[in-house]
Amino acid sequence: MAIAIFHNFLDNIGGAEIVTLLLARELGADVYTTNIDQEKIKKMGFSDLNIYSIGWVPAAAPLRQELTYWRFRFLNLGKRYNFYIISGDWAMAAAVNYQPNFWYVYSPMREVWDLASYVREQLVPWYGHWVFNLWLKYRRHFIFKHLKSVNHLVAISNNVKNRIEKYLNRTAAVVYPPVEVNKFYYRQSGGYWLSVNRLVVHKRVLMQLEAFKRLPDEKLVIIGSYEKSKHFKQYAKLVWQNKPKNVEILSWVGQERLIELYANCKGFITTSLDEDFGLNVIEAMAAGKPVIAPNDGGYRETVIDGATGRLIDSITSDKLVLAIKDLGQNPVQFKAVCQKQAQNFDLAVFIKKIKEQIKNDYQP
Repeated sequence: MAIAIFHNFLDNIGGAEIVTLLLARELGADVYTTNIDQEKIKKMGFSDLNIYSIGWVPAAAPLRQELTYWRFRFLNLGKRYNFYIISGDWAMAAAVNYQPNFWYVYSPMREVWDLASYVREQLVPWYGHWVFNLWLKYRRHFIFKHLKSVNHLVAISNNVKNRIEKYLNRTAAVVYPPVEVNKFYYRQSGGYWLSVNRLVVHKRVLMQLEAFKRLPDEKLVIIGSYEKSKHFKQYAKLVWQNKPKNVEILSWVGQERLIELYANCKGFITTSLDEDFGLNVIEAMAAGKPVIAPNDGGYRETVIDGATGRLIDSITSDKLVLAIKDLGQNPVQFKAVCQKQAQNFDLAVFIKKIKEQIKNDYQP
């Protein structure tokens, strides 16, 4: 079967991009996207995939997203494929011309739905609120219009499934995204905690910095890439300005180095707001390391409180400090349960379920 995968952009490699690349590799599929960073893709262990650009898009939001959306809406590939997987929210418009399909939903566009008020208040100047509100109305109109062409939706978590029902008025199956568990390994603590997340506002990285200012004897390593548009740069600059001496920030690392950092850390820290799923916590558990996370979003579906780490209600820097002190006393006690839990999200489990979803829609 000839399969095409549609993804927004592949010039900033995060969890969703890794899932797309794994899908392509395991299904023998071609990937269509906009911007491509081949060097980063190779460093993440993907060197022999067929990845095609449908056209360049700028770095600045919202033009970046809007141009991506309309490039996919008017994409013309002919009829060379039997099935299409939409693996990116802004690529959803491709469904109008390409069926049968399903949309693997990392989340309904968060800046348009559940984080719209947060984005407006945090990132948009007060004098631009009316423009943002108009854009929301326009964007939601076209989402609902083109969503009619999506055959069915597959959510990455029950958390995202609930958002789909709330905001898009559609039902969705759930297939958790994968980690290649056998690539991760455990080593004794290297004396630092690890955080892997994009430097964006809703990841709340400043909360992590505040906690480690009060823990001078602890060390935090943050893997934090960011897109090159204005508001991403502003937040990244704020993070760097508030970084204490015991925090190290690495903008981006390849797969081999990332796996090594997981293997040697004390434990993993995330503070993301209502996270869609949280692939990074699975990677940490695959390395046998405990996780500290907010008690909300997708973390409730992956982290077992007290067994694979700590889930913190209404997380604050104060509560984060207490959890770090607690888990830091004996992190090795979590190793076995963490690695067992990670097996539930292994790549083989994911591909089997994805093939079932394709079979549901494909009638040769």
